[in-house]
Amino acid sequence: MERTEDVWAQQAVDSGLAVLDLRRLSDTRFEGDSLPMPNGRAYGGQVLAQAMLAAGATTPEDRPVHSLHAYFLRPGDAGRPIQFEVEVLRDGRSFSARRTHALQDGKPILSMISSFQLEQDGPEHSVSMPEVPGPDTLPSGVDVMAPMQGHPAVDYWLERTPFDIRHVEGSVFAKPDPRPKAYQTAWMRTRLPIEGSDLLHRALLAFGCDSMMLEPLLRRHDAAWATPSMNYASLDHAMWWHRPVRADEWLLYVQDAPTAQGGRGLGGTWIFSEDGRLVASAAQEGMFRLGPPPA
Repeated sequence: MERTEDVWAQQAVDSGLAVLDLRRLSDTRFEGDSLPMPNGRAYGGQVLAQAMLAAGATTPEDRPVHSLHAYFLRPGDAGRPIQFEVEVLRDGRSFSARRTHALQDGKPILSMISSFQLEQDGPEHSVSMPEVPGPDTLPSGVDVMAPMQGHPAVDYWLERTPFDIRHVEGSVFAKPDPRPKAYQTAWMRTRLPIEGSDLLHRALLAFGCDSMMLEPLLRRHDAAWATPSMNYASLDHAMWWHRPVRADEWLLYVQDAPTAQGGRGLGGTWIFSEDGRLVASAAQEGMFRLGPPPA
């Protein structure tokens, strides 16, 4: 008999891959579905990954995506399909650029420009990965969340999210960090191996990355995801891929939150492979508001 954790993992990975399998309506138009969400709003990382896959489907296969810049414009309805319209901006000798709109009811919920580049040689260097405990020494996301099963947000993470996240400084889902700080380090990979293209694995990186980008803000301001007075939403997201990457291998996210003001906060991350290569970088600004606790 299969363990519950194995059933959850298979269900979550199958669900994640299903929503990334877009239906092609024309050369530049696509349609996709959403993961069911506790609050009914489409998860931003999923829409980001779908928009990236739509753009990649219109681009020569020998040009991997190397960057994207996206704005989250409206909340999406997770219960209804999302249409993706791709505009071919340019195909040069080395670079291709695409603009993608994710639409519901004819209105954009996300607008993104992505760039793809023919693989080329050039000067190379990168920052070094910090020394942190390895993923095998840390509790899995399932270990952390399973005791809270029955809460809608917890059940979503156990049964729907295809990623295992292991926080070096401890989870901030239920309780704030007892020692407030403006940084965190965390390991992440998909919960099962995934066969797929380089584009799919880069899209999966964007899919998972969005779930953690604002967490250093929580650590800095004595908050947790479960804090009832908190109001947050992703506003924009930028991402750069530096080297080939697989989302089903352990990746270390080295994150900070350099500033918060005006109801907004900024999060940034360097993403390293387990052997120390800097494979990607990302930055995200989000709405971040903390009101007084309820009476």
